[in-house]
Amino acid sequence: MRNKVLKIGITGGIGSGKTLISRIFSILGIPVYDADSRAKWISNFHPDVKKEIIELFGESAYIDNKFNSRHIVSMILNDKTKTEKLNNIVHPRVGEDFMEWTSQHNNAPYLLKEAALLFESDSYKTLDKIIVVTAPLEIRIKRILIRDPQRTETEIHGIMDKQMPEEEKIKRADFLIHNDDRQMVIPQVIALDKIFRDKIK
Repeated sequence: MRNKVLKIGITGGIGSGKTLISRIFSILGIPVYDADSRAKWISNFHPDVKKEIIELFGESAYIDNKFNSRHIVSMILNDKTKTEKLNNIVHPRVGEDFMEWTSQHNNAPYLLKEAALLFESDSYKTLDKIIVVTAPLEIRIKRILIRDPQRTETEIHGIMDKQMPEEEKIKRADFLIHNDDRQMVIPQVIALDKIFRDKIK
C-alpha cells in the first residue's frame, strides 16, 4: 500500500516567478494547486465567504456580483486589521479546498501547492517540504510593472510590505530556486523533481 502523497509547497515574493516555476513542474506531470486563483474563485462564488466579505467591506466589495479586488486592495493597503480579517475569512476555506483537491490527486508522483502567502497563512504546516523562488528586488519590480502596467511602484511596495521578507522566506525554505535571469531555472526544477520522485520509491 502506498504512503500518503508527498505535498510540496512553492512560494516567493510577488514578481519572483513562482507561477512560471509551477508551470514547469506541471509540464513534468505534477498536479499544481494554485492557492491564489482558488482564493479568488472562493471569494467570488462561496456564499458564506461573500456574505462575510460584504459584512466587512460593505456592498461595494462586489460589482455586478464579482469580487471588487481594486476596491478591497485600496481599503486594506494601510489597514493591517482589515487585512487579517479578510485572510481569516478566505484562508481557512482555501485550506479545506486544498485538502479536497489533494484527495482527488492521490495517485500523482507528488503534489505542488503554489501560494504567495504560504508562510503568512500558516498553510505551510500542512505540507511536507517548501520551495522558495527567489529573485533580486529590482528584477521583481521590473517584472511586475511589465506584467501589471496598471500598478504603481508605490502599490507594488505596499504589497511587498504585507508579505514576509524574502530573507525570512529563504531561512524557512527546504529548497531554493534562483530565478534571477542569470541561472537557468529548468535544470533546477528537474533536479528537484528527481529528489521528490526518489522520496516516494
